[in-house]
Amino acid sequence: MGRSGCVPVVEAAMVVLLLLSTASQGRRAEHSVKSSEQTFVFNYTLAKTIVEYASAVYMTDLTALYTWTCSRCNDLTQGFEIRCIIVDVQNCLQAFIGVDHNLNAIIVAIRGTQENSVQNWLRDLVWKQVDLNYPNMPDAKVHTGFYSAYNNTLLRPVITNAVRKARKLYGDISIIVTGHSMGGAMASFCALDIAISLGSDDVHLMTFGQPRIGNAVFASYFAEIVPNTIRVTHEHDIVPHLPPYFSFLPNLAYHHFPTEVWEHDVDGNTTFQVCDDSGEDPDCCRSVFALFLSASDHLTYMGVDVAADDWSTCRIVMAQSVEQLRLYLASNSIVSKNPVDIIIVDHSVQIDLSTSS
Repeated sequence: MGRSGCVPVVEAAMVVLLLLSTASQGRRAEHSVKSSEQTFVFNYTLAKTIVEYASAVYMTDLTALYTWTCSRCNDLTQGFEIRCIIVDVQNCLQAFIGVDHNLNAIIVAIRGTQENSVQNWLRDLVWKQVDLNYPNMPDAKVHTGFYSAYNNTLLRPVITNAVRKARKLYGDISIIVTGHSMGGAMASFCALDIAISLGSDDVHLMTFGQPRIGNAVFASYFAEIVPNTIRVTHEHDIVPHLPPYFSFLPNLAYHHFPTEVWEHDVDGNTTFQVCDDSGEDPDCCRSVFALFLSASDHLTYMGVDVAADDWSTCRIVMAQSVEQLRLYLASNSIVSKNPVDIIIVDHSVQIDLSTSS
């Protein structure tokens, strides 16, 4: 899949919906999102480091991830200690957990979608409805698919366990959860789950180009439980506009949680605009007219490629990479300095390739 062009190549119904959703862009957001005090402020170097993790988790070479020698593992993330790799071949999911000693933080990175056609995925996003009541949050609704991709797969229990183990080893250090695109949606549910289940006040979330995942009530709960959240958006990236937001249906339609940071060009200079606390600041990425939204701006953030390094069919690529990692582990008696948990699910069979004793 190449870097496809703009929205006109997508069917007319999608354009109409997006035009409707931006019809009120001149007004302030009508729904107020409650938020606890945020201490997680935007810092360029930190954000660049985190987006490199969001990029690295797309790598299909699991052996290079295991040894942290991948082509996307050699800049600000050098020295990263990988603790756990998760691969769900059937559901095309991939994540890793580890420790960044420079940041003194546990990193959780979840990969976004890897499909043959980004445009097909975008069309699907337009029609997603908020149809699931989020547990223990009255009137908070999310989309079943977004929720289930994290909560009803291998990701939730394995990530929670890996974070617990890392904290047992290194103490109550910060937890930073990240992901791009659909990975950002899953990362959001992950950060919320960790904050609730581990009772941690030190959970930080930074996503890149993530879609909306719930209604305004859910956004308020989210902002209160995970206040240290930054959603980075880029220029005309179409995905943060999906599923569409309708200001005249504040309680029924999708609604972003804060805080957005919009990366865009101003007079030839790249600017990172910190947006208001509504989650739907009409002066940030929502100010982009629907016809100018772009799929290509979704694939690069802060100058870093955040897309699959192989656009082949997801399951084939992952199965091949799993086999290569098996062969590597079988032929190398010297493993990493620290034990690494490697959890793989293939055709509903869980395989543990961990190097832990």
